[in-house]
Amino acid sequence: MHERRIPEWLRHAPAPGVRGFAVLAGAEAIARGILISVFPLVMYRAFKDAAIISEVYFIIGLISLFVGLLVPYLIRFVPRRWVYVFGTLMFSAGALLASLELPYLVIAGLGLTTSATVMTFVCFNAYVLDYVSKVELGQLETSRLFYSALGWTVGPVLGVFLYSWWPPAPFLISAVAAFVMMIVFLVMRLGNGKLITKSRAAPANPFAFFQRFFKQPRLITGWLFAVIRSCGWWVYVVYLPIYAVKNGLDEQTGGIALSISNGALFLTPLMLRFMQRSSVRTTVRTGFLLSGLLFLLAGLPHGTPLVAVTCLMMGSFFLILLDVSGGLPFLLAVKPSERTEMSAIYSSFRDVSGILTPGVAWLVLLVTPVSGVFIAGGAGLVGAWVLANKLHPRLGQARISIEGLARAPVDARANDAAQFG
Repeated sequence: MHERRIPEWLRHAPAPGVRGFAVLAGAEAIARGILISVFPLVMYRAFKDAAIISEVYFIIGLISLFVGLLVPYLIRFVPRRWVYVFGTLMFSAGALLASLELPYLVIAGLGLTTSATVMTFVCFNAYVLDYVSKVELGQLETSRLFYSALGWTVGPVLGVFLYSWWPPAPFLISAVAAFVMMIVFLVMRLGNGKLITKSRAAPANPFAFFQRFFKQPRLITGWLFAVIRSCGWWVYVVYLPIYAVKNGLDEQTGGIALSISNGALFLTPLMLRFMQRSSVRTTVRTGFLLSGLLFLLAGLPHGTPLVAVTCLMMGSFFLILLDVSGGLPFLLAVKPSERTEMSAIYSSFRDVSGILTPGVAWLVLLVTPVSGVFIAGGAGLVGAWVLANKLHPRLGQARISIEGLARAPVDARANDAAQFG
C-alpha cells in the first residue's frame, strides 16, 4: 500500500523569514493605521477639551507602560506565543468596545488597544532579535516599513472617511485586522523563540533587569532617541487633528495629512540607501534637526492654519527617516542574553512618550493654544539632534554596509518601532 508522506513544511517548520515578519507588520499597520486618526476625533467629540484628552492619554500611557514592563516577567510563567496571541485578541476587544462610542467605553477601548500594542510589540521585538542577525537590522527596518506602508498610508484617511459614513466601520476593520495578525503569527510557528541562556531562578521582581540597562550608556542613549522620535509622532497624530478642527478645518484634515505623510514609507529603500552612503549618525542627526525645525515653524503664529499643517507634514517626512535609522543605536548594542528583557525596555519608549507628550501638552495648554504643543515637540526633537552628536561617526557601518547586505540572506529581518502607537 502506498505510504503517504507528511509534507516537509508540516514536519519541520521553516525558519521565520523576512516575508513572514513583514506580513505580520503589515497586518498590524492596518489594525492600528485605520484607527490612528479616528481616536483623536472620537475623543474630541466626547470631551470637547484638548486638556482633558491629554489627561486621558497620560493615564493610559502610565497603564500601558506598566503592562509593557511586566511582559518579560509574565513570559517566565506563560509561553511567549500565548502572550502575543492574547495581545491580538485584546486589541480586537478594545476596537469593538470603542465602536460603541460611549465616552468611558471609548477610554476603555483606547486603553486595551494601547496595552495590546505594547504586549505584541515586546514579543515581536524578542522574536526578531532571536531570528535576525545584527548585520540585517538596517535592511530589516526598511522592509518592515515598506510592507507597512499601505496600511499607514491608506488607513488614516480611510478611517476618518468610514467614520463619517458609519462610525463603527473603522473599528470593525481594525478588529478583523488584529485577528488576522493572530492567524499569521500562528502560521509562522514562531513558538517561544530561541533560548540563549536560562537563569536558575526568576528575579525577585519583574524590574530587576533595569540595573543592566542603566549600566549601558549606549542603550540609554538609543532608548532616548526612540522616546523623542515617538513624542514627535504623538504631537503629529493626536494634536494635528485637534488643531485642524479648532481652527475651522475639516475633520478629515488630520487623516488626509497623516496618509500623505505616510506615503513617504514607500521611499524607505531610498532612505536606507542614504544611510548606507552616509552613516547612522548623520542620518539620525538629519532626521532630528529638520523635523525639529519644521515643528518649531509650525508652532509660530501664521494666521493661516494650512501653513502649520504643511510644516508638520514636511516634518513628518524626517520622522519617517528616524523610523528607519533611529532605532539602530539601541538595537546594535543589545546583547543576545538580554533579548527579551531589553526588548521590553526598548518597547517602553512608546508608553513613556505616551506619558511624556500628553503630560507636557497638558501643562502647555494651560497657557497657550494647541500650536504651543508643536513648539514643545520641536524643541525636544532639536534637543535629540544635540544628543546625537555623541554617536560614534562609524556606528553600524560594518553591519549595514551595502556589501554586507548583499551577502545577507534575503529571507530574514524585521523589528523596532512602528510609527507612533
